Parts: sequence; C-alpha cells; structure tokens
Amino acid sequence: MFLGKLFSAFRKKSFFARKHRRKIKSLEKILQIKIQNNEIFLKALTHRSFVSEEPDLVKSNERLEFLGDAVLGLVVAEYLFNKFPEQEEGFLTKIRSRLVYKDALAETAERLGLEDLVMFKRKFIGNSKEGRKTIIADALEAIIGALYLDQSLETAKGFIFREIIQPNLESGKFKIDKNYKGKLLELSHSLKLEPPVYKVVNEKGPEHDKTFTVEVKINNEVYGIGEGKSKKSAEQEAAREALQKLEEQES
Repeated sequence: MFLGKLFSAFRKKSFFARKHRRKIKSLEKILQIKIQNNEIFLKALTHRSFVSEEPDLVKSNERLEFLGDAVLGLVVAEYLFNKFPEQEEGFLTKIRSRLVYKDALAETAERLGLEDLVMFKRKFIGNSKEGRKTIIADALEAIIGALYLDQSLETAKGFIFREIIQPNLESGKFKIDKNYKGKLLELSHSLKLEPPVYKVVNEKGPEHDKTFTVEVKINNEVYGIGEGKSKKSAEQEAAREALQKLEEQES
C-alpha cells in the first residue's frame, strides 16, 4: 500500500512537471541558462493562492522569495559599493532601495514576461494593480533564489546586473526618489507644520491577501489617503497624495 501511494505521488508529480514544461522552457530563455532542477523553478513561479490547486505537488514561492531577496540585496549593495567609492552610506542606501523597490522589480518582471508564467489565482487580486505588482515582484525574487540554488551566486549576479541593475542605471530611474514619506516629512518640517501622522482606516480581503487603506494627517487635517497590499505601500501612496496637495497649496 505504501509503495502504491508513493508510485501514485510520483506519477502525479511527473505529470505536473510535464504539464508545465513550457514554462520551464520559456524561463530558460529568459534566464539564459539550462535549468538543472525543474521543481525549484516551478516552486518559484507558484504563488500561495495557487497551492490549493495542486496541494500535494507544489509549495508556494515564499521561502525562495526570502532567499532571493537576500541575494538581490547583497549583489546590489556590492555593485553600488564598488560603483560609487566616494559616496557615503546614506546615498548607497537610497540608491539600493530604489533598485530593489517593489515597483522597480515589477517593471522588470513585466518586461521579462514573467506574469504569463507565474501561477496564481486571479480572483484573489481581482483588478488590483498593486496585487499584480506584488505577485510578479515576489516571483522575480523567488526566481533569483532558485537561480542561486540551481546554478551559482555568479549566475544569479549576472542575471541581476543584466536585467535589474543595468537597465535602471541606463534609464536613470534609480535617481527617482519614491520615498514619499521622507519627502513629506521634510516638506512639512520646512513649512513649520506638525509631523505627518499615518493611520490604517480600513482593511479588506482574506488574511493572506489584504488591502490596506491609510490616511495621513498633518495638523489634524487629512491630507492624503492611500491604498496598498501592505501598510507600507498604502502609507507611501497616502504620502504621495499629501505631497501633491501641500505643493499645490504653496504654489
């Protein structure tokens, strides 16, 4: 009986791998490698919302995302450390955050065509652009983790430089400061206003896929309202709106 169950599980696993062979082939072209372990990369493409579809065969990409995030941070930090030898830590930290920011990663994932390969239930995000960005950005980090495990750190480093660092440096997007909270704090201070206060005013959606609504007040007046798949992203959106309102008042 045990051997029968084992054989059945093996057959299912083999079917799952064959079923998604095209995804592996497409990913090989994107990554410019020959994948050794298909299962690792199929896992990297699997969002937790999809696990219920194949509960016995796959796990979500969350662990690989954790690893990929660390590899990405290391590679970008090392590159910037060598690229800007005269710059202080604050500058390097700002540039790194802009290169690994969710929107920048989502743009890279979109350009590479990863959205067509990632396995997730669309009903969990509906028409949410933020939800889509989060899923494909997380998948990109998971793929970097899989690259590190399946190939080597050098291969992962080459991919990160080719597809993330170099395009952003050439386009100049890394210079764009998207830390709206920081800019709002500086502006409110320069205008002799009270520091911005952020508050979550609404949460909706299932526990694993929430959407947060945050308002920001200055001098006890609401200046901006933002929505996002995390409290941080919602705060940034609220700060962006508040910045625009403050700047319009001062112009």
